[in-house]
Amino acid sequence: MKRFLKIIKRTMIILISIAMLLTIAIFFYIRQPKFGQAPTAERLELIKKSSRFKDGKFHNTHHTPDLTEGYSISGILYDQLFKDHPRRNPSANIPTKKTDLHHLPAEADVLVWFGHSSYFMQIEGKRILVDPVFSGSASPVPWTVKAYKGTDRYTVDDLPAIDYLLISHDHYDHLDYETITKLKGKVKTIICGLGVGAHFEHWGYAAEKIIESDWNNTISLDGGFKIHATPARHFSGRGFTRNNTLWMSYVLQTPKKKIYIGGDSGYDTHFAEIGNQYGPFDLAILENGQYNLAWEAIHMLPEQVIQAAEDLKTKRLFPVHSSKFTLAMHAWDEPLIKVAAAAKLHNLPLVTPIIGEMVNLNDTTHVFPEWWKTVN
Repeated sequence: MKRFLKIIKRTMIILISIAMLLTIAIFFYIRQPKFGQAPTAERLELIKKSSRFKDGKFHNTHHTPDLTEGYSISGILYDQLFKDHPRRNPSANIPTKKTDLHHLPAEADVLVWFGHSSYFMQIEGKRILVDPVFSGSASPVPWTVKAYKGTDRYTVDDLPAIDYLLISHDHYDHLDYETITKLKGKVKTIICGLGVGAHFEHWGYAAEKIIESDWNNTISLDGGFKIHATPARHFSGRGFTRNNTLWMSYVLQTPKKKIYIGGDSGYDTHFAEIGNQYGPFDLAILENGQYNLAWEAIHMLPEQVIQAAEDLKTKRLFPVHSSKFTLAMHAWDEPLIKVAAAAKLHNLPLVTPIIGEMVNLNDTTHVFPEWWKTVN
């Protein structure tokens, strides 16, 4: 009996020691610069004035559960680890093109998608970059959530000077440390949600370059451009602290166009409210991918993407948040298959370029081929 108790005691000591070592390792690992910086001082005081900020964190307009009723973390982990989910990654390279962004005609109004939720727009002489991720990964842990083969055609060197960098929220698949630090000399102005500017200052950006906004604010820019900061239904956080920065969508209003930049969002009433206030839109860019019924409140299902587009009163829909990283359990091409089928039923024109393809924003009649059908 004594020997058995000694074995139990020794085992407990070993387990506690391992737990302590892991805790220490994690503590030092998350102190790396890529995890960013929590807002403090004046930035935190500004956050506290937001009606969205209560009890030390930001909140969505309506109750937004982390998991849909009936689902559990343990059940999801079991599903991920022990159930078969075929074709989560493409077996062949994703098709891409390489557009020379440095020598675009000055009068060209174009959009170039880099996969997932990253894209470049040149509109009426202004160059706009949204949620750029060029590091090849959507995770702070090395060798995890890697980009699909063929999707990393572009680097920061391929980008011209950027007038406005828009960040929807601070998750790793939208705010990439490696990309942002390399962009430092190219970006004139950053527009982001409350608190996100703390990351940029921590990474060496000058405070005067950063414009942080709450929802329902309007930012007037050069040349008659305006950015309306609008709601989304999501969450934020880069470490163990969640919702200490604000997630956003944006309305880009130029002298000639209106484009909705959706960021990540579950379906909610804000789409109709934005559509009524700012619509109709020439183009709506909405996330469509990395969804699951288990987290439906924070990521739309394809049929909800179509409903959101109709709520926004958009003439065309560009579905993003797919075709580069696997962050859910559906087949890699399922989001495009489903949204394309739903769009046809609703007679909604889709903008579905391949990565790197130059989209003429003034050509509203171009029909894009369903390129995902060519990939196994």
